[in-house]
Amino acid sequence: MSNRIIKINDLVRQNVDEIILKELSLKEGVFITIAKVDTSLDLRYTRIFVSIFPESEMNYAIKTLQKEVRRIQGSLNKKLHMKPLPKVEFRVDFTESKADEIERILKEIR
Repeated sequence: MSNRIIKINDLVRQNVDEIILKELSLKEGVFITIAKVDTSLDLRYTRIFVSIFPESEMNYAIKTLQKEVRRIQGSLNKKLHMKPLPKVEFRVDFTESKADEIERILKEIR
């Protein structure tokens, strides 16, 4: 991965994190964190992998992000000074829950 893509991923992460924190109203006790950002080499698309806590609110959080994606995209476009502007797509990051499951299985084996 090029340094340019790494910098763009960091820039998108910082800005979307700020947008979610300041502009998105979620139920009390629901937290969305950005786990990873993956921007395509042609800069047309960026996948944002999110972790949701508590996991029981995953459907609510994803529906909220999907409903607000245009507003988030618009806010991001105003903050980024680049062309082309990558189209945002949200995905759930299951890394942490999979790690917890593996840890639980290993404890059972011991």
